[in-house]
Amino acid sequence: MTYAFSSLDELGDGPGFRKIRQPLGVTAFGVNGVVYPPGFPGISHYHDTQDELYFVHSGTAKVEVEGEERILGPGGLFHVESTTPRRIANVGDDDLVLLVVGGKDGYVERDGHVTSDEDLERRVNLGKEQT
Repeated sequence: MTYAFSSLDELGDGPGFRKIRQPLGVTAFGVNGVVYPPGFPGISHYHDTQDELYFVHSGTAKVEVEGEERILGPGGLFHVESTTPRRIANVGDDDLVLLVVGGKDGYVERDGHVTSDEDLERRVNLGKEQT
């Protein structure tokens, strides 16, 4: 199959990891959803080769990396190279919901194409102020 749909709710309940890669058939990179309950102190960890990108979907994260602490809210992003230890804690009053993407040597340059002139116009004008 060339596509798949799901949601974090369909992939699990309560706090913990939501395996996304296999249920959706993703093969190009690793990807998980993570739900931390309020007050969860996080898990300090690193990887041998896999860099990670964290996206805060909802909640409040405290990221600790190399002596720096940063608070991230919804929409926050954090990239870390594989061997750099990191900890992400939930410092909010609600669940912290993260999308975590990992991989190594996965970039393939820009190779996107639009399928119509109308889509090209929308792409060119995306983010431009409309009058």
